[in-house]
Amino acid sequence: MKHLLSTKDLSRDDAVELLDIAEEMTQVSAREVKKLPVLRGRTVVNLFFEDSTRTRISFEAAAKRLSADVLNFSAKGSSVSKGESLQDTIQTLGAMGADAIVVRHPGSGTPHRIATSGWLHAPVLNAGDGTHEHPTQALLDSFTLRRVMSGQPASGPADGCRGRTLEGATVAIVGDVLHSRVARSNVHLLNTLGARVVLISPPTLLPWGVETWPCEVSYSFDEAIADYDFDAVMMLRVQLERMHQAFFPNPREYSRMWGLTQERLGALGDDTWIMHPGPMNRGFEICSAAADSPRAVVLNQVENGVAVRMAALYRLLTGQEG
Repeated sequence: MKHLLSTKDLSRDDAVELLDIAEEMTQVSAREVKKLPVLRGRTVVNLFFEDSTRTRISFEAAAKRLSADVLNFSAKGSSVSKGESLQDTIQTLGAMGADAIVVRHPGSGTPHRIATSGWLHAPVLNAGDGTHEHPTQALLDSFTLRRVMSGQPASGPADGCRGRTLEGATVAIVGDVLHSRVARSNVHLLNTLGARVVLISPPTLLPWGVETWPCEVSYSFDEAIADYDFDAVMMLRVQLERMHQAFFPNPREYSRMWGLTQERLGALGDDTWIMHPGPMNRGFEICSAAADSPRAVVLNQVENGVAVRMAALYRLLTGQEG
């Protein structure tokens, strides 16, 4: 594996291997000294053209725990704002000795363009590109789900998950699928790991061609809850900043039809886990009772993100398996 650009590129063996390496990395995060020397002398560049808190800090923590040097690049205040091209930016970073580049960009396909352009001979990790994909988010979601479905703690050191897939799981992904790179990555990865995926969304928030995706589609949250026995329900943030027209009547109507309300929380099975990639809009796509429920693993997802990104950096920069 040379780059991590899309979950569609991962075979089942690749995905399980990354999740298993992440299991090893949770042991590091539990130590008094949270460091491994495996990437000492290597330089990881976080190249972010979009604002981010969770993903950028998570990648930075992951690289530092592997003893890599980290350079954080923000498009704001850089030469990009003066008109520098993407090619010149990447070649400049390569000349400075970047050993890996973590890229977040509003343009779908930009990490793939960087990886295949010849501008840089180093691994590229996609940290989110437009409305396309966010592979490490999908990996940390599957890591968390694999944990809880195996009866293990949702985060932290644990035994008993290595080698496991998600065969037999049924997962709902609910909300703004159209603008969600998280949804796309999760559909492909969950399917690869053997899970049954159901997208639940208003028709206006489903992308063109969704019928070709390896999943089922429902337009009614209540009907889906009645028809399926969900192991997990993953709520998506409604990305109002990407909407330039009306995709639903108003927030109250959206919440009534497709939000995880207290009533729907009660209708779900007692063993259904609640997931959300964050940040959450409480009272809109998810109620506080669901967000704070003992069945919610939202903060565990954030914690697991560091271990999963450590695994991705380790695998790409060393070429070694766990």
